Amino acid sequence: MKPGSKHNFKPESLMMSHGYKPELSEGAVKCPIFQTSTFVFKTAEEGKAHFEVAYGIREANEGEEMGLIYSRLNNPDLEILEDRLCLWDGAEACAVFESGMSAITTVLLEFLKPGDLLLYSKPVYGGTDHFINTFLPKIGVHVLGFKPDMNQEEIDALIKNSGWGDHLALIYVETPANPTNSIIDIEMCVSLAQKYTKGDDRVLVAVDNTYMGPLWQHPLKHGADIVMYSATKYIGGHSDVIAGAVLSSAALMGRIKALRTFLGNMASPNTGWLLMRSLETLKIRMEQQAFNANKVAVFLKNHPKVEKVYYLGLIQEDSKNYEIYKRQYLSSGAMVSFDVKGGEKEAFRFLNNLKLMKLAVSLGSTESLAEHPATMTHAGIDPVEKQDMGITDKLVRLSIGVEYYEDIIWDINQALDEI
Repeated sequence: MKPGSKHNFKPESLMMSHGYKPELSEGAVKCPIFQTSTFVFKTAEEGKAHFEVAYGIREANEGEEMGLIYSRLNNPDLEILEDRLCLWDGAEACAVFESGMSAITTVLLEFLKPGDLLLYSKPVYGGTDHFINTFLPKIGVHVLGFKPDMNQEEIDALIKNSGWGDHLALIYVETPANPTNSIIDIEMCVSLAQKYTKGDDRVLVAVDNTYMGPLWQHPLKHGADIVMYSATKYIGGHSDVIAGAVLSSAALMGRIKALRTFLGNMASPNTGWLLMRSLETLKIRMEQQAFNANKVAVFLKNHPKVEKVYYLGLIQEDSKNYEIYKRQYLSSGAMVSFDVKGGEKEAFRFLNNLKLMKLAVSLGSTESLAEHPATMTHAGIDPVEKQDMGITDKLVRLSIGVEYYEDIIWDINQALDEI
């Protein structure tokens, strides 16, 4: 390569360095933890300028960077982390939160007001479902769920028949869905949002991309306005940190960050540092997990005690979902759910006899985890709704880790033998 020539590095190559200047931190090769609540201004004039930009009193001048003020507003660990996360999704800006739920609820609170309609896909994570169906109606927000197998015309009719179509403000999608791996066509949702947009009053599309991490699906590239993560999962990836992230355009992130400032639910410097550490191995981890998951899914598909396997890599090629899968996803992911033959008793017997895999909720970490959605992560959902969404007593959810795949399969097989 000629001196001075430019090269476009891949995100995985920039995870160790992007956004960090060692000369500002005594030459440390890794970003330190800036464990401080507040930052010193050089002059009163500088402090005034920083606050003017932070509180939206004026736009930043050309070349003017947001100055450090107070760790509730900004902190080097969070800012560098947010810059690095933007690389994966091709986003203009990012905000990191203290949990995935705080990221999701902040987005919903910012873009929904009393009288608005929220259209959301079903199923979603149990905590999200509870907030949508229990809290939002308390503040006057109408909520309307649609099933993964519904086409655009059917969803359009659902909106119109609700009587609230003129108030549609946000379409919230979780794809693939937790825990059934059901997929939603993001571009279809964008088309719906455009149909119900009136002038400058845009209907937004927000996607929970937790199941795909930032590697295997890029919702913003399919027209979505906002992408959200439980960064606890693949981004953190070691079951040792709780965090969330939201990415979008600079304009929308300005609103989200403003509300984050006043809700005070930003991540801590230590959380930011831990997530930066995790980003360095993100691609390596996720690729191994996806490889292992494929082996596990194929094994389960052929097991006599397994009724059905829910895994993107097993979608039938002649189905509508296969076209969406090929267009929207870069991998089959590392989440595998399956129905055991039987019910809760058989599912529990399987879970209680695992030796290598851990019986625990959460997902996306280096260790393989197994749980029972109907009585654990989705316990709070209405029983009739759960059945309708396929979250039955016989459903088991697996998050596949980085262990040797034959060891994972051995463990699953011996536990199934106990049924």
